[in-house]
Amino acid sequence: MHDELELLVQAGLTPLEAIQTATINPAKFLGLEKSFGTIEKGKQADLVLLEANPLENIANTKKIFAVIVNGRYLSNEMLQRMLADVESIANKK
Repeated sequence: MHDELELLVQAGLTPLEAIQTATINPAKFLGLEKSFGTIEKGKQADLVLLEANPLENIANTKKIFAVIVNGRYLSNEMLQRMLADVESIANKK
């Protein structure tokens, strides 16, 4: 997703437009904007918390501080451990 966002900006979209292309626009296209696509009370959302503003540089979407998925907070350290565990399992096969 990060690479796609960067390509959208390289193609001429602003960082905001690129982010909207990945969030609210699909929800609207699918007719789900009442439940998804933006962060509002009553909507369902998974969040990526960033260390830097992606509106200043879309590459900042790679600077992940934490993730909230299904209401569960996953710190960067926890995400790195999870990735290492998956990589370890994959290398055993």
